[in-house]
Amino acid sequence: MRSDRSQSAATGGVEASGTQALTALRGHSPAFAPGEVWLVGAGPGDPGLLTLDALAGLLQADVVVHDALVDARVLALARSGAQMQFAGKRGGKPSITQEDISAQLVAFARRGLRVLRLKGGDPFVFGRGGEEILALAAAGVPFRVVPGVTAGLGGLASACIPATMRGVNQAIILATGHGPDEEGSIDWSALARTRQPIVLYMGLRNLENIATALLHGGLPASTPAAVIASATLADQQVLVSTLACIASDARTANFAAPAIVVIGDVVRTRQQLLDASAQVAHDTTIAPGSGATLPRESPACED
Repeated sequence: MRSDRSQSAATGGVEASGTQALTALRGHSPAFAPGEVWLVGAGPGDPGLLTLDALAGLLQADVVVHDALVDARVLALARSGAQMQFAGKRGGKPSITQEDISAQLVAFARRGLRVLRLKGGDPFVFGRGGEEILALAAAGVPFRVVPGVTAGLGGLASACIPATMRGVNQAIILATGHGPDEEGSIDWSALARTRQPIVLYMGLRNLENIATALLHGGLPASTPAAVIASATLADQQVLVSTLACIASDARTANFAAPAIVVIGDVVRTRQQLLDASAQVAHDTTIAPGSGATLPRESPACED
């Protein structure tokens, strides 16, 4: 077993190597000033999808205020000695309020710390990044935004579902999974009439109600739909079904958050892409470089 001193030296070596690699790739590493807050997207899960600037922030931060869905391997990249502050919010569970998170960021910055606000996906895609920036600006705290790969696009790619496909769709809709009767709910009938793919963030809890609203809006019951759980990670699961059956199939298969849902004809192209990849790779079960799992057959359901 290595001593603390040896472990510290090893960690310092990794940090130095990371800084050198960033400098070689970018020409310089972006400076993280004391008293500054960086809002950073950590991507959908896989550490390989971090941006170089996200890594630069992790290597310099004094405190990392992170969400629940940030992968532990990403957190492990933080500078040795950095304070790790959990600020996770999970639907339906007690959690810190957004006002308290913003107040924490301001308080840390006013102590002269380099504050990294680390969010899953992209901070500006259902990540409340805009709210936090407004709070920082009101307090006179300088900030920087580092975009991340959003789960609604990275998760689709990892499951071999193209967000856009020539001849299939001309747009894609990113929506939060509020139920039809919730305050601030989306006009699902209007979205159904677009006939463009819909990607739902945080949509499992209300999936049955949303599917029903889309059906009432005129979207055919046979419209392909899929749930992607733990997107981009080793335990990723993909369930392919139809709009009429997706909610019941997800329950039967015990799918749970974190998950995204995609509804639309682009889902149909998944099997075509997997078949093409398998043929090229001599019947391999994983599309090269995609991280996509084998198709998971959906349980039978009744219309």
